[in-house]
Amino acid sequence: MQYRLHHVQLAVPPNREAEARSFYVGVLGMEELPKPPGLAARGGVWLRLAASELHLGVEPGFRPAPKAHPAFEVDDFDGLRRRLHDHGLPMQDDVLLPGRRRFYVQDPFGNRLEFVSGDGG
Repeated sequence: MQYRLHHVQLAVPPNREAEARSFYVGVLGMEELPKPPGLAARGGVWLRLAASELHLGVEPGFRPAPKAHPAFEVDDFDGLRRRLHDHGLPMQDDVLLPGRRRFYVQDPFGNRLEFVSGDGG
């Protein structure tokens, strides 16, 4: 049996989808996907990640995930770092994975995101 990741869901606070779009689409450059009409009424934002997706789901009583996190492999690792720096976002470097650089950043809601170099260096 083989498994492929279809999507990861992160929670976001109610009524802050515009801020989510600004960060995930505007800053990170992810592509927004249209939500099916039956799910659109729930709010949130869906994003494309190559062969998988990131779903931002509205959660009443939201609490950020400061430890649990998705990790995104990035082809232009240095370009992303410059982009985040230019937007004034603090990054936390971490120890190298074998042959890969990585860092963490928080989204506007306090969720932890990891970015890993995709070029082996």
